[in-house]
Amino acid sequence: MEEKKKAKSNIALHIITPIMLSVTCAGITIAAAIKPADKIKTYTNIAFMDSLKSDPLNEDSGLVIKDNDINMDYSGETSETGEPDRPDFGELYAIVSTKSLGINVPIYWGTTTELLERGACQSSSSVVFGADGNSVISAHVDTYFADLNNIQKGDIVDIYTNYGKFTYTVTELIEFSSKDKKYIVPSEDSKLTIYTCKRDLLGASDRRIGAVCELTKKQFYSTKEGE
Repeated sequence: MEEKKKAKSNIALHIITPIMLSVTCAGITIAAAIKPADKIKTYTNIAFMDSLKSDPLNEDSGLVIKDNDINMDYSGETSETGEPDRPDFGELYAIVSTKSLGINVPIYWGTTTELLERGACQSSSSVVFGADGNSVISAHVDTYFADLNNIQKGDIVDIYTNYGKFTYTVTELIEFSSKDKKYIVPSEDSKLTIYTCKRDLLGASDRRIGAVCELTKKQFYSTKEGE
């Protein structure tokens, strides 16, 4: 009798084991497929300026992108006062440069997936460079702002436009949740907030890293590019 019970137990074990192995392998395969998909979402979705984004166009209506040549070698007269130019949505109107990171990145006005593939994007709800308030820019961590985590307090960040050059000094290193808007909302003091997603090799991250920079020098050009 006891031998029959053992035989039945062995038969059940032989049947269940392959089933369990198949289920386990299927689970691993599904997980492996999901992770790359999550990784792609990290870099294709606009994870930065969800609440600040004010795109007058949807992606199906046709975004007009204007690529300007930004003069980084202006040698004429400058003034501390002047009038900044407000760009059109989708217009390349500035370059962010910092020697500490070795970058010169184009800045587009507004935020869309296509613009983020071309450079950094400035929220059209923030102020243009040279105006009083908070200028907010971001870019993908896997491309243009890949080394932003290396920025340090005291680093100099220069913004070049065709109407002036604006110099900022990093005063605060920041890390915040994507739901936390305290660093990217309008402000009365003139500053630059620059940030990107915190790198996460396991999938999408809801953390942001970057820096707040104080405006330390304004140089409006006496003759604007193209005049």
